[in-house]
Amino acid sequence: MKQSLQLRIGQQLTMTPQLQQAIRLLQLSSLELRTEIQQALESNFMLELDEEAELGQEQQDPEQPEQESHEEEAPVSEPSGEDIPEDLPLDTSWDDIYDGSTALSAPGEEGAQRDTLDNRPAASDSLQQHLHAQIELETLTPRERSIAEVIVDAVGDDGYLTQDTEELLAGCPSDEQVSAEELEAVLQRIQRLDPTGVAARNPQEALCVQLEQLPEETPWREEARHALLHHLGLIAERRYDDLGRALGVDDETLGGILNLIQSLDPRPGSQISDTTPDYVIPDVMVVRRDGVWQVELNGETAPRLRVNAYYASLIRRADRSADNHCLRNHLQEARWLIKSLRSRNETLLKVAGAIVERQQGFLDHGEEAMQPLVLREIAEAVEMHESTISRITTNKYMHTPRGTFEFKYFFSSHVQTSDGGEASATAIRARIRRLIAEEDRAKPLSDSAIARILHEEGIQVARRTVAKYRESLSIASSAERKEARRR
Repeated sequence: MKQSLQLRIGQQLTMTPQLQQAIRLLQLSSLELRTEIQQALESNFMLELDEEAELGQEQQDPEQPEQESHEEEAPVSEPSGEDIPEDLPLDTSWDDIYDGSTALSAPGEEGAQRDTLDNRPAASDSLQQHLHAQIELETLTPRERSIAEVIVDAVGDDGYLTQDTEELLAGCPSDEQVSAEELEAVLQRIQRLDPTGVAARNPQEALCVQLEQLPEETPWREEARHALLHHLGLIAERRYDDLGRALGVDDETLGGILNLIQSLDPRPGSQISDTTPDYVIPDVMVVRRDGVWQVELNGETAPRLRVNAYYASLIRRADRSADNHCLRNHLQEARWLIKSLRSRNETLLKVAGAIVERQQGFLDHGEEAMQPLVLREIAEAVEMHESTISRITTNKYMHTPRGTFEFKYFFSSHVQTSDGGEASATAIRARIRRLIAEEDRAKPLSDSAIARILHEEGIQVARRTVAKYRESLSIASSAERKEARRR
């Protein structure tokens, strides 16, 4: 093989560490960004919070900015020692008005340590913990208590048993030789704990236990229990006419029975959850000033950073020592991070501004005025790549007078209209929800009727599309709505 040299001219994008960092910061949510900044502050001594700038923004009066700035810059004269006597006359003693204790320094038990985060919202107990706590209060023998613990450990998050009787018996201590009758007796006691019906083997058992716990004078209690035991299939399939004939009751009695059954909880375990709520911090705020919608960055999501002037002054130009090299590296990383954060904020404002500009109808009139929008349109408006827009709109939230929405919420597909225009899928869903809310309760609108109304309004949408949008809104069909309202 003959070797040769060739010259080629081409362009290639090199993913430098700075570019990789900027791209990674773009796709971080507000909470992830705060964690990233905190880690950077802990690992890079060149970085520090720009608290003076944030404090100046909070205290500055927009009506008198110049006057306040002059007052801040004015030097403060130091009082001379001759003007202040050693003992000042006081009306009261310091100990009379301040006892030295605070909410965190209040004396408690000897040697006790107070947690400074006691005011945090504690996570709720899990379903198993909730049941174990009730078992401790029950009058059970040690043998029954051990059986109860085995049963509770086999309860799933939905409140149903995840093991059958044989598996539960196998999980009991072998030296106690628990019988199936003993297991059933303890199981019935657990099923009557809170929430009622927990540890049931199926929805039928859970609902029947809940019915038994109701007062005896509850109307239709026995009829509802009979319906659950013998005609659960008709109830599940919503065959209410057949159910009425099977029970031999009139429509009024049938409605009372069904209302009582629907007041029960087929998933008793869902009442107890150990998940903590997730809080959304908006990245940008949309406000209306002088009749114009404006976008502002939420300063709480990204604290301002700056380079520590003292450490930066320690760098010597001609010094090649290891310490000086470390200072230079930390300074360069600090500048990269500050520049990447500034670029992220600028991109966030540009994209949010472009979205608000195209969705002013939504801000003024609501969902029905939402315009169709795709990533390509915003990318062309801000002169960026679609991948950048996709990153900056993921897990980013916008606070508006109509609520807090993810950036992705404002993007939706379009449907052609009769005049050649386009309608947003979000606006069509809102229109469907409104039509159903205003329909005649005795004659609910079918999907075909809704599609016909939308055609008359110029929106060309098929019946199956209406059904898909209706199901995405968790709205029942016209037949189911009619049956529910008749009851």
